[in-house]
Order: sequence, then C-alpha cells, then structure tokens
Amino acid sequence: MKKIEVKLAKCAGFCGGVKRAVILANKSADSGVYCLGDLVHNSVVMNELLDKGVKKIYDIENIKNSKVIIRSHGVHREIIKQLEENNNEIVDCVCKKVSTIYDIVNENYREGYNIIIFGDKNHPEVIAINSHCDDSALIIGDENEPLNLPEGKLIIVSQTTNNEEKYKKLINRIKDISKDEVLVYNTICSATKNRQQSASELAKEVDAMIVLGGKNSSNTKKLFEVSKKYCENVYLIESIKDFNYNILKKFNKIGITAGASTPDSVIKEAVSSMENFGNNEMMEAIENTFKKVRRGEVIEGEVLFVNENEVMVNIGYRSDGIISKEELSSDPNVTPSDLFKPGDKIQVYIMKMDDGDGNVVLSHRRIENIKVWDEIEEKFNNKERVTVKVKSVVKGGLTADLDGLNAFIPASHVSIRFQRDLTKYVGQELLCEIIDFDKSKRKIVLSRKMVEVEELEEKKKAVYESIHEGDIVEGVVQRLTNFGAFIDLGGVDGLIHISELSWNRVKHPSDVVTSGQHVKVQVLSVDEEKNRIALGLKQTTEKPWDTFISNVKVGDVVEGKVVNLLDFGAFVRLESGVDGLLHVSQISREHVEKPADKLAIGDEVTVKVTDIDEENKKVSLSMKALLEDEPSDEHDEETEKVETKKPVKKVKEPTPTEINNDDSFNTTIGDLFNINIED
Repeated sequence: MKKIEVKLAKCAGFCGGVKRAVILANKSADSGVYCLGDLVHNSVVMNELLDKGVKKIYDIENIKNSKVIIRSHGVHREIIKQLEENNNEIVDCVCKKVSTIYDIVNENYREGYNIIIFGDKNHPEVIAINSHCDDSALIIGDENEPLNLPEGKLIIVSQTTNNEEKYKKLINRIKDISKDEVLVYNTICSATKNRQQSASELAKEVDAMIVLGGKNSSNTKKLFEVSKKYCENVYLIESIKDFNYNILKKFNKIGITAGASTPDSVIKEAVSSMENFGNNEMMEAIENTFKKVRRGEVIEGEVLFVNENEVMVNIGYRSDGIISKEELSSDPNVTPSDLFKPGDKIQVYIMKMDDGDGNVVLSHRRIENIKVWDEIEEKFNNKERVTVKVKSVVKGGLTADLDGLNAFIPASHVSIRFQRDLTKYVGQELLCEIIDFDKSKRKIVLSRKMVEVEELEEKKKAVYESIHEGDIVEGVVQRLTNFGAFIDLGGVDGLIHISELSWNRVKHPSDVVTSGQHVKVQVLSVDEEKNRIALGLKQTTEKPWDTFISNVKVGDVVEGKVVNLLDFGAFVRLESGVDGLLHVSQISREHVEKPADKLAIGDEVTVKVTDIDEENKKVSLSMKALLEDEPSDEHDEETEKVETKKPVKKVKEPTPTEINNDDSFNTTIGDLFNINIED
C-alpha cells in the first residue's frame, strides 16, 4: 500500500470563544438544565451535553426557575430579558468577540448612526447583533448585491465568521456610494481569518482537502469555500467516520483543516486514520513517546548544564531547549550560574521550536511576564476596569502602561468627544475598560470612552434630578453651530437656540458667546425622555426696551450705529440695544433721495429722540433736528423758491416687505404713514 502524506493546517479546530463556551456549558451540564438551540454547530459537542442530561429547546415560553445555557452565537436580547423575568439562571456562553459587536452596535446606534451588518440574516449571531439596534439594521448577505443605503451617517460591522476579502469589497462599495460619514469596524474574528489563511496555504500544497465541521457551521462553510479556490478536491464532513476511504487511493498528499467548533478529538481521530491508512503506525508510536509542546507554552524542564552564556534544559521533547543569557533575567548583568545549576527544575516559556540547530528556544524571563498576562486575561474575562498610565501618542491613538505591559487606546476610544490634541493625555492615569485582548498576539486594546459613557449616564441622572424649568444655572459653552450654542451643564448638554441668545437679532452665536466661556442661563424646558434641555441666555439680562425707557426721554441727544438702510429711512441701534427709525426726511435739511446717499451701515451717528411710543415700543429719531437747532447766517433763496412753487408731496409708503425684512427693528408700518418731505 502506498504511503500517503497527511498535513494538518497550522490553525484548525476550537477557537477561544468556542472553547470557552464548551467549558462553561459542560460545567453547568446536568439533568434539568436547558440549552437554547445548539451550543455550537457541531453534533459531537451537542451529543456530549445531551448525554449529561441537558435538554435542547427552542421555545422558552414555559421555562421558569431553571438554568439555561445561551449558545455561543448569542440570541435576541428580548429572549434574555424574558428568561430573566421568569427567574431563570443564565449561563452566558456567548463568544466575547460577538458580545463586543453588541456594544459597538448599541453605542453607535444611540449616537444616531445607521447600522449595516454584513452577514446571513437568518444566522443566530446576526439576529442577536441586530437586536442591539432595535432590529433596525440593514443586513447585507452578499458583497455584490444591490445597495439601498439609508440616509445619514453609517457604521458597518460583520458577522465574525465572514471572509475578510469579501468584507473589504463591500466596505469599498459603500464608501463609494455614501455621501455621509461611514465608520467601519473589522469584527471578523482573528481566529476565523487565521483559519482561512492557513487553509488556503495548505490547499495550494495538497491533492485533496478534508474540512471537518458541522454542516450548519458558517465558519466551516467558509473554510470549504476558501479551500475550493486553491484545491479541486475538497470534502466537508463532520467526522472522519463519514469519509469514503476509497477516495484516498488516488491522492498522495491530503490536507486537513477544521472549523472553530470542531473538537480536538475529532481532528486527532481524522489525522490518525489518515496516517494509519499510509501505514505509519511505527512512526506514530515513536512520536507518542515525546511530550507534545508548542510555541507560547509554559512547561517544566530540568537543567542539564550551565555556562556563561546559556542554560540547556531537558523539556521531554525530541530536542533539548536553550535559554540565552538575555532570556534568563531582566537584569543584563546576571550570571547564569548564579541562577541555576544542573538538576534544577524550572519553568520555561517556549519561544521558538527550532533555532536552526535543532534546539528549542526557551525563556525564563518571560514567565513573570506571562503571569501578568494571565492576570490581565482574567480581568478581561471578568470585565474588570484597569488603571493605566499613558506613555505616548502614536498613529491612531495612545500607548499606555498596564502593569508593565503595553496597551493601546484607539483615538476613537480616548473620550466621548473627539480629541484633536492627544498629547495632553501623556503622563495621565486613566481608568479604562479592556475591549480587546489576545494573549497569543500580545494585544491589549483599551477604552476610556466606554468608562466615560457610564460616568456620563450617572451625571445625566444627577442633572435631570436637580434641574427644573425656570432655574438659573451655570454652564460652559461646549460648541457652536449655526442654529445655537451647546452648553455643558456638568455632564449633560443643553441648547441655547440662536433666538434665545440675545434680545437683538443675532447672525451667528459667535457674535454673543465663545467656546469655553462660562455663562449663566435660564432653563426654558426639560425633556429627559428625549434628552433635551432648552436654555435661554437673554432671559438673564434686562430687556433693551426696559433699559432704554429708564434712561432716555424725548429730546435727548444719543449716539447710535446704522444697522440697516431702506428707501424710507435708516435704522439706528442705540446703546441700550433698541433700534430707532431715522426717517429719510430727518437725515438732513437738504432733500435726500435715499438714505444710502448720506449714510452707510456701520456709521456712528448722533441723533435726537423726537418721539417714544411706549405702548408699541417705537422710537423716532432725527439728525435734521440737531441741524435746525444750530443758527444759520445765510438764507437759501433757491430753497424758498422751490417751497413756494412746488406742492408738498408724500414719500411712497413702505410695503410690509420693506419694513419686515429685518425682525430686529422696532418700527411698524404705522410709523411711516402720512410723512411729508419737501423737494
């Protein structure tokens, strides 16, 4: 019988999320315990739970006062709510990668983003994700399908088991179409990506590929698709027992990969069967005498010998391990013989399986470091917050020190509000949440923003409990828009509409207030349900008309500035803020055709108050009256002739449009009727 070469993909089998789910479920497995659907898409895993007395259910209506296992893909959050209301104990086996997507979707949905999910609309994971934006997401199942995007800013997430290449294609299509802001989160699980890449690499080398996994498993199907791109002969089976061995006769090299929900036992059985088919029993027996080790593991070994540069350790593997002086201790001046002697039992970390001379590369220095990683992993799993010290600003965010480990805070997670200058955080200690953790990749991602979100909710609650309509409160101008100014009231923003900034007409809020300015404002209305607080600034100041009538009387000479010019006159804003009408006939002794012939907007003028109509809040002004008060030495005969020869004619009465083109003026049409001027 010919010898068949069997190769196992570098990345295959249980991912971290499935492994966690299986461990949690088996710990809780007992008679009277329910599992809501399949824990994972693998019959072997489910049969083990069923053998322990677990009952698989799909309907929760009559499930009360029981223990219920929630599948690794997640369920609609209304189902969780109903189970809790019925006093059930929840065993949450949802993959942490999936629950992180819940937080991303929920947070951005509350901030007004439209949610787009790339995935299978009927898959439990996608259904669960969609429930965290009130089932409002646009779900796209194929990267090439026609797009009907919602208006407004968008956020895109993906089902964790999707193909990254297809996801990128969809993202580019959406960005080309959308005119609004588009936020993209790469929520494809790294384990999925690694398995697909490993499968594609192996498929190029072999004659046939065997993909182990459940027929309903999304990530297993993706492995099949990826393998099919590079290998003509690909077989998707749940167990090697389902395989027809006669097919093997025509192949020399066979590759094996497995979905994330495929147990190690199924993989080992498949590899063993393939190798035995190639009559490799003797080699397998020899291999089994050695300890199975792999990169990244911590194992115990025995020191064989020590010299000034290195320590050799027997780790029970086919090759011995070497610890270089640099990897013995963090102290660069340490002498190896001061630390160890032959026969010592020590803990070592496997850095590399082969140094080129057949030796395994080991480290003792990293053991303490690994302990810290284990502690951080536990905090991540328990959702504990951590305090870090910011070290530097890097591309895309900040680096921080977490118990001696490097952590990254993305710029989008530094604060709730956009921070243009991140250098101010260097040296600060921040309380953060761990939002992503991968010990194998030495990756820690933190969020200060998520802590601030919770703090903000507490502040909001306190503000809404203490604030009432009519209150005068202090705040800080947070930002300006064309329609008003947002004021920070201590964790909650209120809005001063542009019409409530001043008693006079305001073209832009920056004419009245500036960012960072402390102001006293009056609370006009409070709507906690819609998270809206309306504020007024002008209500805290005296009305211009009240100031005017208390300080000015008819006959007073006052200063003002021309703020508008119309055919029938000029409007002058006095120091009190009240606008008065300087009629065209009151500008000069001479005939003035249009006010613009004599005046310009912005001119400062001295005028006499000729009339105050308190009831209608109108003021009449005159420059001509001031000129008439001055003595004249000359007599204008020409003017006299004109006066005797030409009848007095009326100025054309202004239309409502002419008067109402500026809502800040206090003059009405009635002021302008029956006014005569001389030619």
